[in-house]
Amino acid sequence: MSEGRSGASTASGAPTVLRMILGRRLQERRREAGASLEDSAKALRVTPLTIRRLEKAEVALKPLYVEKLLETYGADRQEIDEFVALAERANEPGWWHAYRDVLPNWFSAYVSLETGAKTLRTYEPHYVTGLLQTDRYAREVLNGGFPGSGDEDLRRRVDLRLRRQSLLERPDAPTLWVVMEEAVLHRVVGGPEVMREQIDRLLEVSELEHVSVDVVPFTAGAHVGVCAPYTYFRFEEPELPDIVYTEILSGAMYLDQRSDVAAHLEAHNRMSLLTSDADSRALLNRMRKEYA
Repeated sequence: MSEGRSGASTASGAPTVLRMILGRRLQERRREAGASLEDSAKALRVTPLTIRRLEKAEVALKPLYVEKLLETYGADRQEIDEFVALAERANEPGWWHAYRDVLPNWFSAYVSLETGAKTLRTYEPHYVTGLLQTDRYAREVLNGGFPGSGDEDLRRRVDLRLRRQSLLERPDAPTLWVVMEEAVLHRVVGGPEVMREQIDRLLEVSELEHVSVDVVPFTAGAHVGVCAPYTYFRFEEPELPDIVYTEILSGAMYLDQRSDVAAHLEAHNRMSLLTSDADSRALLNRMRKEYA
């Protein structure tokens, strides 16, 4: 994960949320023990940068490293054994690893965060958010986003996108709050039939208790959110900070500085006030009729 502002991400092995949690716990144990990065590095005979990368979940948590660090910090045997067992679990690749041939490196971390989040808030000015796309809509979007890809690659990208949607059906499903621009509904993706089907999907999921779909109408005029799409993640685990993901043409940025996260959260709140559930549903129904 990036710390605050960063360039495009990054690591080929995106951290799982569990690995991020354990990295934070290692950092807390070091600080509780009064050890510096340099002290910890000497214990492992590595550089301070290696310790920093372990704590930031930028590299795998080697069980031998974890055990030695916790011994240095004064942990008892039970804590060490439990932590090492969790570290071994955290190093296991997520389900999305099977799609690594068609999954950009910079998006792997997103899928991990999405899978582990308790709350997701998205802003989408261009397309329906991936978690709510239908099969045919997703196929058209991905075909346009990856021109020249073969049929098999396209099939696997669609399959990955649809598989991600299963998190909304879990017993512990996260809360999803989508704010999209009316322009999304006017962008004809795949033709009228595909658009009708997609709008039906939006109307259907907006009835779910844990999903909200707000459509900001053209009549709202200029507003704070006229920018790139982004997703805000909040986690149940107190060790993890809120994180914002935003895309650029060649990659993505993961922001965790409080000022950055607060600005995006405030923008999402302000945009949601530009419409209402009733108005959004009315707009969706009107656009569905236009595609009849």
